Amino acid sequence: MTVTVPDDALLQSILRRGVSEVIVEAEFIRMLRSGRPLRLKQGFDPSAPDIHLGHVVGLRKLRQLQDLGHTVVLIVGDWTAQIGDPSERAGTRPMLSAEEVAANAETYLQQFFKIVDRDKTEVRRQTEWFDGFDLGDVIRLTRRFTVAQLLRRDDFAKRYAGEQPIAVTELLYPLLQAYDSVMVRADVEFGGTDQRFNNLLGRELQTMEGQAPQQVFLVSLLVGTDGVQKMSKSLGNYIGVAEPPEEIYGKSMSIPDSLILTYFELLTDVPDAELTEIRRLLETHDVNPMELKQRMARELVAQLYDAGAARSAEERFERTVQRKEPPDSMASIELSFLQPLGGPNSDVVVRPLFSDEVEVNIVKIIVKAKQATSSSDARRLLNQGAIRVGGHQLDGGQMTVPVKPGTIIRVGGRRYIRVEDSDALM
Repeated sequence: MTVTVPDDALLQSILRRGVSEVIVEAEFIRMLRSGRPLRLKQGFDPSAPDIHLGHVVGLRKLRQLQDLGHTVVLIVGDWTAQIGDPSERAGTRPMLSAEEVAANAETYLQQFFKIVDRDKTEVRRQTEWFDGFDLGDVIRLTRRFTVAQLLRRDDFAKRYAGEQPIAVTELLYPLLQAYDSVMVRADVEFGGTDQRFNNLLGRELQTMEGQAPQQVFLVSLLVGTDGVQKMSKSLGNYIGVAEPPEEIYGKSMSIPDSLILTYFELLTDVPDAELTEIRRLLETHDVNPMELKQRMARELVAQLYDAGAARSAEERFERTVQRKEPPDSMASIELSFLQPLGGPNSDVVVRPLFSDEVEVNIVKIIVKAKQATSSSDARRLLNQGAIRVGGHQLDGGQMTVPVKPGTIIRVGGRRYIRVEDSDALM
């Protein structure tokens, strides 16, 4: 395998852009300059079926190194996912079943390869080594470290001080992740800043096992669309990499102005010189932030799909959000107005009103049309005033509304549902 040694400019880009810390930086530089192909470990717990732009920050860095000839070793954490990394959690979380983890892993891999090169990636599953573990192996692994060492991890320390429960399985999590590094003989492990403790433990365990210790490459955590907390599906402030282009574009346009430069830096290939100019324009107010967001949104959609998808997403955004026009195509839901209580989707109909009008449960309509992920998601949108029926904005207490054939329901700024008459379609 041919490896390209980065020049000084590229080396600085690798080390500085989107990077929080490299341990040990001097050793990592020496390894890059040696011309030896490196094994770059990245672990993902398939505890949820999707990944978001917060994950993309590290994946882009891996792709940058792949393009130099290095190998990414992707660890599918099908054992640790069943435990769940307790990072930033106030308490023990439920364990996932092996079946749930396996289903999530398949989706994860498809999305992972939107960013990294499949042909330069070695996929390994923890079951390769942990399925053969017995009680003796567990005891030998746990004897390597003390409880005091594990309690130095910030989230464990806080929960212990606050007398909150810490399951023994959670203490095992960083040990299992560290053992992965030994099994794949990782040269470098990548993760967010919240993985610092786990990654350093892998470095320590490798030394105990007689291996050269891995370097630890920590990337910056991406703040979510709310502009406050790190991007997370559980917080609802995320942009998923597998979402439709128009959703990625629209969510990107919703970020606060204070995040524009950060998103350009962490998620795009815009040159550093242009980043400096973008910073100047924002500080001097010599640009409309909307213009920069549009460019950033195009960059993201083109990266995850293609330039054509980016153009279409932008046109849809301009039409539906800026000009408030309904899109040419939208989701639909069919209702029977002749037999409203016995026809298609009668479960959403509350009562008939007139021959061409029925009263429906708006939460059920939105979920049925797949424009909300759950009833709680739909209720949240309703409480936020994000739902309009026939141009009329609903308040949080308005659960039932009248609709006719052709009524348009707007969900948020980008999703629409047209009510269709199932009897007329027959």
